[in-house]
Amino acid sequence: MKIRVLTINLHKGFSPMNKRFVLPQLSRCIHSVNADIIFMQEVVGENIHNAAKHSDWPAKSQHEYIAGEAGFDHVYGKNAVYTFGHHGNAILSRYPILFFDQVNISTNRVEKRGMLYAKLKVPGLKAGLHCVCIHLGLLYRSRKKQFKKMREYIQEMVPEDEPLIVAGDFNEWRRNKKDELETRLFMKDAGLELYGHKLRTFPSVLPILPLDRIYLRGFKAVQARVINKGSCGRLSDHAAFFAEVERNSL
Repeated sequence: MKIRVLTINLHKGFSPMNKRFVLPQLSRCIHSVNADIIFMQEVVGENIHNAAKHSDWPAKSQHEYIAGEAGFDHVYGKNAVYTFGHHGNAILSRYPILFFDQVNISTNRVEKRGMLYAKLKVPGLKAGLHCVCIHLGLLYRSRKKQFKKMREYIQEMVPEDEPLIVAGDFNEWRRNKKDELETRLFMKDAGLELYGHKLRTFPSVLPILPLDRIYLRGFKAVQARVINKGSCGRLSDHAAFFAEVERNSL
């Protein structure tokens, strides 16, 4: 069994430095890799200010707009809510989504962060597939608390013998720093597993920091790459991270 996974911070549909609204191009880029599961952060559910400014702003939320092109099942969790709209995380899936949950992991009033959990019905997996889409804080002390919350939630919701994928924007720039997903849940970073180092995704124009990651349990990575060239270049401030994974032998 092989599953193609993509994670990307949409930057609310804008190019680096917010110079252009590029959601249609982002959607084409996302679908060009033919992923089965897509983890997205900074997804706009509603923004009436930007909708009035941009003629190509979709009538639907950004995750519904992207999902609609390929008929993906989808779930969305609000991280930040303001007077003119909201944004958060989303998971798109070719497989049916059986259940989902949004968890507030904010640690201060400034940074509104969340964790989106979904359980998918995947052919060949009797117990289903557990997925977590994450967007962690900019401060180390915030991330430390958020990792603990995420680890405790996973331990409560996901049996140890069932497959799990955690992906998203970790805002962790230290390439050799191991976190609780690795040390406590024994998950494997897809880039580290294949190449011996975590893949760099930020800034997208010239990536130097490994902020975006795909962690696996019950799977092994057979392919992993950063997508920021050609038609997929300069669309978000983060490059997309793609991995093809296969089920571990039982």
